[in-house]
Amino acid sequence: MSEQVGQDSAADDPYRTGFEEAAIGLLVLSADESLIVAANRTLHDLIGWPPGTLPGRAAAELLGDEPSGLQGRLQAGLQLWRRADGSPLDVRVIRAGRTLVVESVDVDAAAHSEANSEALAAAGLGEWRWDGATGLLTLSRRAARILGRPPGRSVSWEDMTTSLSEAELARLGALTAEAGATGSSYQFDTPITVAGRTVILRVRGQAVPGPDGEPASMVGVIQDITTRVEARDEILSRDQRLRVATTIAKLGIFEWHMLEDQAIWENEHMYEIFGHAPEDGTIGKAEFLNDILHPEDRPAVRKAISRALREDGILQIGGRIRRKSDGVWRTIDMAGRFERDAPGRLPRRLIGVVADVTDRRIAEERQSLLIRELHHRVKNTLATVQAIVGSTARTASSIESFYEAFVGRIKSLAHTHSVLTEDAWQMASLENLLLNELKPYAEVDAEGGAEGRISLSGPGIDLPSEIAVPIGMAIHELTTNAAKYGALSNRTGRVAVAWTLEPGGPAGILRFSWRETGGPPVAPPSRQGFGSRLLQRVLIAQVQAEVTTDYAPGGFTLTMRAPIPPRNDSLNPLV
Repeated sequence: MSEQVGQDSAADDPYRTGFEEAAIGLLVLSADESLIVAANRTLHDLIGWPPGTLPGRAAAELLGDEPSGLQGRLQAGLQLWRRADGSPLDVRVIRAGRTLVVESVDVDAAAHSEANSEALAAAGLGEWRWDGATGLLTLSRRAARILGRPPGRSVSWEDMTTSLSEAELARLGALTAEAGATGSSYQFDTPITVAGRTVILRVRGQAVPGPDGEPASMVGVIQDITTRVEARDEILSRDQRLRVATTIAKLGIFEWHMLEDQAIWENEHMYEIFGHAPEDGTIGKAEFLNDILHPEDRPAVRKAISRALREDGILQIGGRIRRKSDGVWRTIDMAGRFERDAPGRLPRRLIGVVADVTDRRIAEERQSLLIRELHHRVKNTLATVQAIVGSTARTASSIESFYEAFVGRIKSLAHTHSVLTEDAWQMASLENLLLNELKPYAEVDAEGGAEGRISLSGPGIDLPSEIAVPIGMAIHELTTNAAKYGALSNRTGRVAVAWTLEPGGPAGILRFSWRETGGPPVAPPSRQGFGSRLLQRVLIAQVQAEVTTDYAPGGFTLTMRAPIPPRNDSLNPLV
């Protein structure tokens, strides 16, 4: 009967009916906010309590906290409550005095509050919110995955920072405190252990002030940048490997910014190649073309630059530059590519490498000279063999003696070639070089004595390989010319060679004299053949010799003065 009266009374009170039938959870607290005075059916269903069982219970039972410290914690905003079965529930609370409006919230939606919606939309990563009243972090699902934590309001700041060092904690604390005081945003990267693995986190955040203007919470985004950091470290490692490779290869690396006509030299080899000290700075295109590059090479370089710009191809140029440190001309090769901001636009910079190829070019020129000399020598060798055959046949008394003398002379000629092309050869006797070339023409009489067509006079002198080879080539050329046109082309001519060692230079100066007599009348050549050019290039360019020639009618004469370089024991394979 009384129950029926109570129902009739509730039905007669529209406010009571509205409270009970509201589609959102409603709760009324006692004056001291320690007890639940009233709760509607929707709230009972939301947190899993039987209808009518919440009134009279302690409010702390909803929060799952100890009763102490309850006052002041029922603030408007996100709360972590406990269902009747003990499971957690994220709710949003709106307060109107002692009346609370309660609704369940999704943790992702909770993180997207109005206060941080702009920052979250810009980041689009893992979202978080820290409540200053509870000291708890609310994590979106993405943030929770990044941190290896359950989503929702389940993580305290102290729990999050257990893996950080004291120094890192002090750094982050100072950073966030300063941002909170100024109201500015902040960002930091920090390592943290997640599921036994160290990851690098990038955290962005901003303090949200409360009604009193003091920071009440913080919102922001979190990002796992471990992969990015690893990629950056790999790029740095590759850059270091590139620098090591270019250092070993002695390549200079540069950038040329076209609009400013300024260059950036990336390594020390650029300074070495151009002979600049770091305080001298770098050079731009105008200075390179107008002052540094050899005048004869400038047109070709300008043309190559224009072609690379027009065809959007790789720039490859070579030329001679004057090195600033000593004023010496050096030969360089340069390769690079122009970079553009977008297709069809003018390039903004050129990135490339430079190599000093002076020594290589000299070696290539020497190789080319040796190849030409090889062809020339083969031709001359055939003429020499022919002369040897004729000379031997004129003095041989029988086929057997002809064969023996002829074979001996051919072996002597072959030995000369072997000496000049042996890689391990480091020193050579000047007298032996002469004997190897001239011995085939020192005819032998019936009693085995020399006829005296060849005269050699001078002290024992060993020549280092760098001048022994060119001097040996010159001796061969002199001998061949004498056999073709000079004193060794008939039976009456003679060749007298004399040499001395004069003081001067690091190892003395060789004075060498070649004199022919008794041959056909001599006249100056009407044109300079390869042999004459070879003598000039070999003796003057490679030996730095002073050479004088005389085409007197009575016989050709050559005089040479050449400095002997010191012996380099490091090249001796026996040391």
